[in-house]
Amino acid sequence: MKRIVFFLLTISLLFACAKKEEKKEAYLAKVGDSVITQADFEREIKTLPEFVQKMFEGSSGKEKFLDELVKKELLYKEALKKGLDKDSEYLKKVEDFKKITLVGLLLQREIESKVKVSDQEIKDYYEKNKEKFAPVAQIRASHILVKTEKEAKQILERLRKGENFAQIAKKSSIDTVSAKNGGDLGFLSKGQMDPEFEGAAIKLKIGEISEPVKTKSGYHIIKVTEKKSGPVVELERVKNLISQNLMAEKQKDVFDSYIEGLKKTCKVEINKEALTKLAPLEEEKGMPQGQPEQKEEPKEAPKQGGK
Repeated sequence: MKRIVFFLLTISLLFACAKKEEKKEAYLAKVGDSVITQADFEREIKTLPEFVQKMFEGSSGKEKFLDELVKKELLYKEALKKGLDKDSEYLKKVEDFKKITLVGLLLQREIESKVKVSDQEIKDYYEKNKEKFAPVAQIRASHILVKTEKEAKQILERLRKGENFAQIAKKSSIDTVSAKNGGDLGFLSKGQMDPEFEGAAIKLKIGEISEPVKTKSGYHIIKVTEKKSGPVVELERVKNLISQNLMAEKQKDVFDSYIEGLKKTCKVEINKEALTKLAPLEEEKGMPQGQPEQKEEPKEAPKQGGK
């Protein structure tokens, strides 16, 4: 009986040792007293963008990536030899990394993981805001076209003071065809307009007037008078977008509330006097204060003549 027990005990110990040997991972490379394992290799390569990972596919690619890991380890060991791990700049970067990593972890646990958006919330938002998911098919717009930005700004100022758009268009617009109709261009579909003109017009609400918009024809002051919408996009096609927007709104609300709660437990003081003495950004970058930034002349935009 004793022999059987001893035999069973021996077998179980051998089996346990075998399992431990299986778990012990073979190294891919040794660099001094350090080893690079398969787990190290896989972890490092997963941090790369997918298109970069493809560069290290196949046996030659894997050898190449392993060589990069070896170089990295050699450089790391050399940095330690030179005592760079005690360098003040390095230590500051470590602290910055620790801070941003801990903040990220806190936000993930206290805000992101606690905020959920249900399918019903998505559906309710979609039903209440269907007009947002009906793309603009046509825009009816009027414009005043002039040669220079200075003229456009002067006209914009007159409009802001209450002068009539159509009357100014008749007298001042160099687009003589639309000027006769008070600047009215009629209904325009996507692709009929100059890209800059179209981009500005789509953003305008009905009755709203744009800032000067430059195209190859000159400078436009645009007024949208009507919009025709296309069919409403199906819920399934915008579900993810709605979910992301609702999630962002909820997270912001939770974040703001969370910060207010923290302020009650930790006193915050702002030294406004010191704040006003901070050097302007221009001086910090080596640019004399008050010196205007030089800008490139805007490039000519294609299309859209005196339409």
